[in-house]
Amino acid sequence: MTAPAPWPIPPDLPWFTALEPVHHVPGRVRLRYRCRPGSPSGADALARAVERVEGVESVRVSPAARSLAVRYDRGRTSAAALCGTLAALPVPADTPAPAPETRAAAGDAGRQVLVRLATLAGSFLLPMPLRLPLALAGALPLLKEATGIYAREGVTSHVLEAMAVSISLARRDFTAANTTTFMLALGEYMEESIARRSDSLLKHLLRPSSDEIWVLRGGVEILVPAGTVAVGDSVVVGAGAVIPVDGTVMSGTATVNQAAMTGESVPVAKGRGDGVLSGTLMEEGRLVIYAEQVGTHTAAARIADYVEQSLTAKSTAQLEASRLADQLVPTVLRLAATSAVLSGTWQNAASVLQADYSCALKLATPVAFKSAMYGAGQSGILVKGAGALERLAQADTFVFDKTGTLTTGMLQVTDSITFDAAYTPNDLICLAASVEEHYFHPLAMAVVAAAREIENRHFDHQEVQFIVAHGVASIIDGKRIVVGSRHFVQEDEGIDVAPHEDAINRLYQEGKTLLFIGFGGKLVGVLALKDSTRATSAATIARLRQAGVTRILLLTGDHRDRAAELANELGLDDFHAELLPADKARIVEDLSRDGARIAFVGDGINDAPALAGAHVGIAMQKGADIARLTADVALLEDRIERVADAKETANATMALIASNYRLTVGLNTAILGAAAMGLLSPVGTAVLHNGTTIGILLNALRRG
Repeated sequence: MTAPAPWPIPPDLPWFTALEPVHHVPGRVRLRYRCRPGSPSGADALARAVERVEGVESVRVSPAARSLAVRYDRGRTSAAALCGTLAALPVPADTPAPAPETRAAAGDAGRQVLVRLATLAGSFLLPMPLRLPLALAGALPLLKEATGIYAREGVTSHVLEAMAVSISLARRDFTAANTTTFMLALGEYMEESIARRSDSLLKHLLRPSSDEIWVLRGGVEILVPAGTVAVGDSVVVGAGAVIPVDGTVMSGTATVNQAAMTGESVPVAKGRGDGVLSGTLMEEGRLVIYAEQVGTHTAAARIADYVEQSLTAKSTAQLEASRLADQLVPTVLRLAATSAVLSGTWQNAASVLQADYSCALKLATPVAFKSAMYGAGQSGILVKGAGALERLAQADTFVFDKTGTLTTGMLQVTDSITFDAAYTPNDLICLAASVEEHYFHPLAMAVVAAAREIENRHFDHQEVQFIVAHGVASIIDGKRIVVGSRHFVQEDEGIDVAPHEDAINRLYQEGKTLLFIGFGGKLVGVLALKDSTRATSAATIARLRQAGVTRILLLTGDHRDRAAELANELGLDDFHAELLPADKARIVEDLSRDGARIAFVGDGINDAPALAGAHVGIAMQKGADIARLTADVALLEDRIERVADAKETANATMALIASNYRLTVGLNTAILGAAAMGLLSPVGTAVLHNGTTIGILLNALRRG
């Protein structure tokens, strides 16, 4: 099928439908944008248009992150005026091919390294009269850039580097000048490559999805635009296709490769009742999936959004590293001047100016965060930015909701109580399952699962009637059968349950959910269902304690007896039961006021206030939309052990950042000291400084 041509857009309409500043320093602003559908969105077209705006000096476009990084002349425009002008840019009438000079202006860092290497070689091979012009030509881009930076920002690490090259040129030490420019170009290329890899690692969690999706409507499979798929649609996915929605399998069997979303290398078998994630690949089989999250609400789309946030948001550790790096620049400058005065030679000053703390301090921390976020994403943990990871490492108190977190949130049949001697407990389960097997509901699925575990006797019935929020009804052997809530059976169907009140109340007191079965106008029995504790909950609690968590609590709206039983079973420090949503938020607030740094783990709508009020919120995979949106960390798999994985990842990341900080300060201080005492030449300082910076960045990347 050929995709329809985009609707022609009048050229006077604004190009951007959204344009939001996300980071601003004097002379530079980063903006998040969204182009009007159907309009040009390529990096070249955007760069050309923005570069034409008054006052813009350069622009870098990242289509994957929908990011514009714009450098501007503060004497000709301001950030506010620039944003206003860009927001009003009209859709271009045409998009000519990029001019050669535009492509050249974009620059190729790798080519710059080769140019600087050729310049360095020329300093040895050319006659002396030609070495000065060659060295000046090689240093000119650096000196020009440093002059602009100095005018905008004052003395920075780039300005120090330019001063070092200038001193070497003044001393006619062309080898030192050319070596410095080469090492700076090589270091910048490596640093940008590493930073770019840390960004692309996150983006690789995504798989492309088709613009069209097969759905079942009226019993017929039709191909519809992806944007028209709604929650509740039955989505059909065949072998080789990428699953386009988050949902639950209604029918079919298949093997699904979930590596892109969860990191599992072995394909997973999926069948009725199993959850599936968008972005995962169907290897074999065919599934009909009940769509629960579509479009921008799917896991893959949320990852894309969080990736975009992570590439711009800064954590406290990042900000502190940048602030310290900037504060140390004047210290380096004073040390260079002092060294020159005491030694009587400018060579020592040139050596000192080669080494500074800026590059490693400013880049290693965000690279470590992004690399850790990539590793977490591969493990089924979606971390919404570096700040969330940082706060998770600080958390010393974990507070858990009960249902769907420490427990499975999936009901199991625990009791089958018959009130008619004609039916055994197993008959009762099979009787209910015969009509419930057509109903896509957790209670129904639990009953059907229980019937499959016993000798499944099927009762033939007529068409099943679904009564929303009540239950199901049908006809078996000419008699009406109803399966559902007490209200449905007693009030709507007029079936008397009073004779069995004692048994019913006992089951209620045990915290169980009851399913009433009426047949032929009589209550023939009830099925009791109960949530079960996750098999890995106890091990997860133990791992959290090993990770430095000092207190673990349970908050639940469930009965006090059930909460006490679970807290005792898992060895929790305390519990609070029979709570309303406001009670959970209040308890979290009280604990925070007492100095606790709280990680709250929940999954329901009623958990959203507590998730928002906690130091860091963690939402389970099957959580309500509002819980997952409110949380700082969202699990992509329904596995409680991922909570401990997230905590351990956060701890390891902050330990790595601290280690890199010590390495940066220690190595650069040693290099500076040696340079100030004349033990290192400018060439030696440049090699050591750039080499150690690249090593520290590679160390920061290893978490990925």
